[in-house]
Amino acid sequence: MKHRIYFALAICLVALPLSVAAQVQTPPRLTTVTEDRYRLQPGDVLEIQFRYSPEFNQTLTVQPDGYITVEIGGDLKVAGFTIEQTRTAILRQARTRLQDPVATIVLKEFQHPYFVVAGEVNQPGKIEMRERVTAIQAIMLAGGMKETAKSSQVVVFRQINSSDMAEVKLLNLKSIRRTSDLENDLTLQAGDMVFVPRDKISKIERFMKLASVAAFMAPRL
Repeated sequence: MKHRIYFALAICLVALPLSVAAQVQTPPRLTTVTEDRYRLQPGDVLEIQFRYSPEFNQTLTVQPDGYITVEIGGDLKVAGFTIEQTRTAILRQARTRLQDPVATIVLKEFQHPYFVVAGEVNQPGKIEMRERVTAIQAIMLAGGMKETAKSSQVVVFRQINSSDMAEVKLLNLKSIRRTSDLENDLTLQAGDMVFVPRDKISKIERFMKLASVAAFMAPRL
């Protein structure tokens, strides 16, 4: 009986470091956004219409810092908000001066969703996102990889909500040869940046500041 207990303990001790190593080596997964409603960005144009107080109607452009200046409430940060969230925030401010205000928000102009492909591709740049696209499809839209590309270490940067942080995913697109390998690909979201490096990337953090992303890419462009 004692021999069986010792044998079981030995197996646990051997398996423990293997399981820990497996956790460490597991590549990070990008968080996916399930909310499909459009979220405001700098440059979007809004029209605010008050039903009972038309004198406060306005047409506003979301400023580069994400704010709008509402006549009946002052500055309000709306970048990253849906239209309904923006309407709720404006009404909250309007109630300081109006009783039971009713307003409609109309999105007059908006920034078309896009992604960026950079690095060792034939036609790097910003590409409008007209439909769902994966990382490898994005690279094909950018003219495909150059011969100097390191296809086993393609990097995708994704901004986390409206913060100054980006989540990082390292993709091995070199291994995609069959349909069953498509799990190594990644469906992009608006604003994603796909970077195809020339040299081997020895180390990269799972989360990076957007400023650091620019610094990371600059010497490799």
